[in-house]
Formats: sequence, C-alpha cells, structure tokens
Amino acid sequence: MFRILVVDDDKNTRLLLKAVLENANYTVSVACDGIDALSVLDKEHIDLAIIDVMMPNMDGYELTKTLRENQNNLPILMVSAKQLPVDKHKGFLVGTDDYITKPIDDEEMLYRIKALLRRAKIANEHKIYIGDVVLDYDSLTVSRSNETIELPKKEFMLLFKLLSYPGKIFTRIQLMDEIWGADSETGWETVTVHIGRLRKRFENWPQFQIEAVRGLGYKAVRLV
Repeated sequence: MFRILVVDDDKNTRLLLKAVLENANYTVSVACDGIDALSVLDKEHIDLAIIDVMMPNMDGYELTKTLRENQNNLPILMVSAKQLPVDKHKGFLVGTDDYITKPIDDEEMLYRIKALLRRAKIANEHKIYIGDVVLDYDSLTVSRSNETIELPKKEFMLLFKLLSYPGKIFTRIQLMDEIWGADSETGWETVTVHIGRLRKRFENWPQFQIEAVRGLGYKAVRLV
C-alpha cells in the first residue's frame, strides 16, 4: 500500500532492502544515486525514502538538501556506515527525519519506518475518517451509520490511496504502478474501469467524491 524508495549505489543492498520491505507488505521503488532518485520522485508517488549517504553523482546529504529546499516534506530515513555524532548531525541539519547506521538491523529499520509514517499521518491505524464515514484497510470496508460496504481489494486500495491525499492528482500510470504493480501486464485502462465503479458505488455519499482531472488523472475531494 505504501511505496518506499530505496536509494543506494550498491545493487546487493538495494535487492536486500527491497526483499525485506516487500516481505513487510510495502511497495518498493529503487534508485542508484541521488540523480536517479529525483527522476523516480518526478514520476512516482513515494511515501518514504531510505537514502544511503555515500553515493556517486549526488550523495545522500545533497539529495536530502535538494528535496528540502524544494519544499518536499517526504519522510526520509538516512543510512550510513558512519557512526560519529558529527555525521549524524550533518544528516539532521540537511533535513533527514531519522538516521540508522550500517550494518542495518532489519527489525529496527521496520520500526523506524512505521514511526516515520505514523508521524507523517500516513499510516494512522490503517483507517481514514471522513465525517461519519470510516475506511478500514484491514477489513476492506467503507462504513457510515448502519451501512457497511466491503469492496474488492483493488477497488478499496484505489479509494484508500486517493482519500489518503485529498486534492492530490494522481495519474493513471501512478495509480496503476501503486495498486497493480509496475510489472503488471494489465493495461492502465483498468484504472478507469475501477474508478468508474467507485464513482457509481458512492455517487450518493455526500462525504466525498472522486473527480477526473482532464488530461492528468484523478483526485479525491473530501466534502466534510
């Protein structure tokens, strides 16, 4: 559900972190340096970034500083083999949210990620509240008053994603990669079909609506 960007110049490290994160039910994108990471961030919606310090072309400090100077508040977990306080201080000064040293303890990393997402108000209880409406990620249900609708998984994930970022426009490709996966052989047209089903299901719910943005994609609007 939540997409994490792993930025590291070592291929084996990228593969290892990707496997650990996917096993913890995160969706993962990877980049080999800061410049590559900026390209990924320009094309994909990312919820959190794990950034190695020592990289060619653009290191972790410079990447983090660039993001913060551009008002990007993406949660960042900086990773480094350097353990001296001065190195950690530099990371925090350029804008990282947290810092972990190598060798990485997988369990500690996952705890730190969960904490960062919680602080960013992205993963709060896996529920979204809109007036008297509750979206429950664990049960795939949308409820209000005495009415509860259990949605097919893809429909629910699509709605949950849109309502997690009300007003934010997502392209069909972004939603396709996020919900179905970048390797899916399903065409992006399926996003349009699922959006159509959601709009029909909730057309009489005054708490929110899904809007098509011509030439761009879709956004959810909270009305209460």
